[in-house]
Amino acid sequence: MAPIRDKFTIHSKAVVCQDVELKGDITIGSGTIVHPKATIFAIAGPIVIGAGCIIEENVVLVNRRKEVMRIGDDNLFEIGCRVECPSMGNFNTISTRARVHHTVRISSFCVVSAGCLFAPTDDEMLDDFTVIYGQAAERRTWSGRGKVQEADLRRKHTEYLKEMLPKFNRLRRGADAA
Repeated sequence: MAPIRDKFTIHSKAVVCQDVELKGDITIGSGTIVHPKATIFAIAGPIVIGAGCIIEENVVLVNRRKEVMRIGDDNLFEIGCRVECPSMGNFNTISTRARVHHTVRISSFCVVSAGCLFAPTDDEMLDDFTVIYGQAAERRTWSGRGKVQEADLRRKHTEYLKEMLPKFNRLRRGADAA
């Protein structure tokens, strides 16, 4: 099997810092922000990242499957998390230093709390509004209260980063990304 060639499609309204490690076939949607020192590896199959996502420092996104890894819109990947799940809906938060295994598919409005290792042995689809927390990766269901405020806060966070990151970092452009 021939290795996947590097091919980056970065939307013109995305903010992707120059100091990001990209490998494979990667598409980054409109308004998505990728901080410096993030790593996105499409090893076996492509990665498609939706609009309005925030990918912070030292985040690692890896696709080890042949199928497309699809990440929806408005997801937040906090510092140092590692995500290998093949699909993710919208408005999810993967907290600082959390790890999500390739056997998990995440729907929408889910949270994996800081430092959690979520690695079920069988393939699993998380329901909307699921919160994973604690060392034993316990779970509960969030009522959804406050999701509008959370969305507003995330939009403000995105606007701030769009303004500030280019002041202190060189950016990749869609055309010169490769």
